[in-house]
Amino acid sequence: MDVPDAFLLSRIQFAANISFHILFPMVTIALAWILLFFKIRYHRSGDIKWMNAYRLWVKIFALSFALGVVSGITMSFQFGTNWPGFMNTVGNIAGPLLAYEVLTAFFLEATFLGIMLFGFKRVSNGAHTVATALVAFGTTVSAFWILALNSWMHTPAGFVVVDGVVQVTDWMAAIFNPSLPYRLLHTVTASVLTASFLLAGISAYRWRRGDRTPAVRATMRTGVFLAAVCAPLQIFFGDLHGLNTLAYQPAKIAAIEGLWQSRAGAPLLLFAVPDAESRGNHFELQVPRGAAWILTHDGDGYLQGIDAFPGEHPPVGPVFWAFRIMVGTGLLMVFVSLAAALALRGSADPPAWLSRILAGMTFAGWIAVLSGWYTTEIGRQPYLVSKLLLTRDAVSGVPPASIAVTLAGYLALYAVLITAYVSVVFYLARQAGAAAAKTAAPRAYGESPLIPAADAHG
Repeated sequence: MDVPDAFLLSRIQFAANISFHILFPMVTIALAWILLFFKIRYHRSGDIKWMNAYRLWVKIFALSFALGVVSGITMSFQFGTNWPGFMNTVGNIAGPLLAYEVLTAFFLEATFLGIMLFGFKRVSNGAHTVATALVAFGTTVSAFWILALNSWMHTPAGFVVVDGVVQVTDWMAAIFNPSLPYRLLHTVTASVLTASFLLAGISAYRWRRGDRTPAVRATMRTGVFLAAVCAPLQIFFGDLHGLNTLAYQPAKIAAIEGLWQSRAGAPLLLFAVPDAESRGNHFELQVPRGAAWILTHDGDGYLQGIDAFPGEHPPVGPVFWAFRIMVGTGLLMVFVSLAAALALRGSADPPAWLSRILAGMTFAGWIAVLSGWYTTEIGRQPYLVSKLLLTRDAVSGVPPASIAVTLAGYLALYAVLITAYVSVVFYLARQAGAAAAKTAAPRAYGESPLIPAADAHG
């Protein structure tokens, strides 16, 4: 069997690496702030349930952080091995932004995460809370720098090209490029939803196993109510992001909408099967003028189709379907979170149907994140940096057979790691539930079954 060319294999390999990597920052960015919330609630109320919740979820945070770091390092190596043209052309932008992320965020996170995990016997409760706050701040700063670079690749600004190499003329324009505000809001909110459903789902899993401790109730309600607030808000941020994309990347919007021909009053396609050969769609289920209303706020608004971008548009099918999976998963999260918030109002226990649904949607955020990421990144094609660097021009000359071998290794390793991650998360949940079942609910910090008395601090 013939080995695919180096360009295709390099794209698949990078896609596999980024798909695995992005799962974990999308947990840790928001989970760090949720941990801070637990600590503040404990610090103010003295209620041990919040510290019990913290002790379980800081372990899940540390596990997620570790896998995110390791996979991020692997991914960064590919800039040199598989995509040297990227750093050769835009290294003056990418290099400093990645360095800023390490210097201002990663070191902060890594240092104070040690205090979060091992500082219970060594620092005061107030100092431990400050460490948690600094880690939470660091995760958000890290997201800012990474998204600044990614956004610049979609809407480059503040540069000139000299002898084929990008030179920065305005760092503020480059960092705060046109799509950064919308991408940052959309991504951080996606992280909140991912962590919220993880929190609610694991808590529902413990509930279904008979764990009725106050910590389980508290974490389930925290996840549900946080999701109920952020899921509808994400629709608003998504609309803003879509309008920005229409202004700067209309070819991506044409692919998202499955719009092959430019026209006024374009319909919203709820379902269709795009056909690149015939440059049309089969089995369309549409809302008349829907796309025009959403994107131009005018039922007769004019939208550019794929025909307006000959040779410079992304593949329609993958972008079209990825977007609909993202939206479908997001709408399901809206409905489930709102229904769960209503069911848990007051002091009501979660009904069996709700705990079953929440447990089943533990990792729903990952589905939405991956499909949204594919929409964004495939939608930028054929460019690696929009209107500046074609993806094909950045690929290395590594032999295809070598890439195929390493790709197979990555896929096998990532399959093992993601299975291990999910297994360990549920194991930690069962372990916490078993520990809670062995003793009555504690009333004081030192009496906690999850925290040895020797760990108590003021």
